[in-house]
Amino acid sequence: MTALFSPPLSDARSVVDDVRARGFAVLSPPAMAEAVQVRRQDFACLEPGWDDLPPDAYLRDGGRYRSRRHSCFVVDGDQMRQAPHRAHWQSLDYNALHGGMRRIFEPVAPDTVAAPVWPALLRTLGRWCSALAGEQPWFVEAHQFRIDTADGIGRPTPEGAHRDGVDYVAVILVSRHCIKGGETRVFRADGPDGQRFTLLEPWSLLLLDDACMIHETTPIQPLDGVAGHRDTLVLTFRAGAFQGEEAPASA
Repeated sequence: MTALFSPPLSDARSVVDDVRARGFAVLSPPAMAEAVQVRRQDFACLEPGWDDLPPDAYLRDGGRYRSRRHSCFVVDGDQMRQAPHRAHWQSLDYNALHGGMRRIFEPVAPDTVAAPVWPALLRTLGRWCSALAGEQPWFVEAHQFRIDTADGIGRPTPEGAHRDGVDYVAVILVSRHCIKGGETRVFRADGPDGQRFTLLEPWSLLLLDDACMIHETTPIQPLDGVAGHRDTLVLTFRAGAFQGEEAPASA
């Protein structure tokens, strides 16, 4: 039996201070609901959106374990708007496996985006980003991931330990079903300090300062021989522009 390490939890009021002090914060589902000002069960209306994710056709390791959708948004204070659909792009500096490719995925389903908890979640995270880095619009990429174990092993981060090339990264666990593994590891980019823990409860949140933290999630395997999956929502927040776009000229 692999030991499971509990995450160092923050409360809804200490998120910004904890990210500023140690580079990351982890919230339990009740703390998430408190921060977003919704009921914990309100998140559940988003979960069916993970049952209809198309396969990721870009995996360079030859795997078939990842399905996903991707959409872009702009959060500016209390306003959120969906941006025109665009390719996901990262430089090779941040993703040695899949960087340099313009990857087009199917968008997040309209029913998911229309759920009231969706903009409430993005606005809450945007407020935290602005508290950390100054009030400004945030260019948000939303990734729905399902990593499955149908072929034995699923890799949540096939690129290994990495940064994403943005300002802040939110990793939200949506579900774990019949799997083992999937341990989260976070490291300081400028030194040896790191922590390891496993997100187990649906709608737990990890918020990272991408400039100073490296992160990865270990592979998952079937539990007791039954194929399963791990679902996550990854939201990246970047100032100025989406990755691959020039920041607009200042007035």
